[in-house]
Amino acid sequence: MRILRVVALTALAVFVVIQFVPYGWWHENPPVERDTPWPTARAAEIARVSCYDCHSNESEWPVYSYVAPMSWLVHKDVAEGRGKLNFSEWPLNDKELDKAVDVVEGGGMPPGSYTFIHRDAKLTDDEARVLIDALESLGGSADEDHSGPGR
Repeated sequence: MRILRVVALTALAVFVVIQFVPYGWWHENPPVERDTPWPTARAAEIARVSCYDCHSNESEWPVYSYVAPMSWLVHKDVAEGRGKLNFSEWPLNDKELDKAVDVVEGGGMPPGSYTFIHRDAKLTDDEARVLIDALESLGGSADEDHSGPGR
């Protein structure tokens, strides 16, 4: 019983101490430069529910994203997601859109670690098809406008 108490107190102490690590608990959404012009309201809704928390500057930060070690994981996922594809920085290039189509078609997005907590983000076959069709249709419009920053 004494060993269990020592282990529990040590775990509690470690949990408290890691809350002071200055990474992951400061959340700031950069401004939306230009949102992706989704071809349909349905596609926009699906993208907002299933993609925007990690792939836009409109991330929602739930309570657990302020508590280490979850804050570290959430911060890392959002930073990586925005780095690969950011729907708030239109225009996207065709390579980004093609990669997004491939990942959604392959069932890799949204990832299971996200849909485990955010059940409504899991794509049905119909929703995946709507999103894929929308991403494919955006390909030509990305070439028409290269006015975004750094593009």
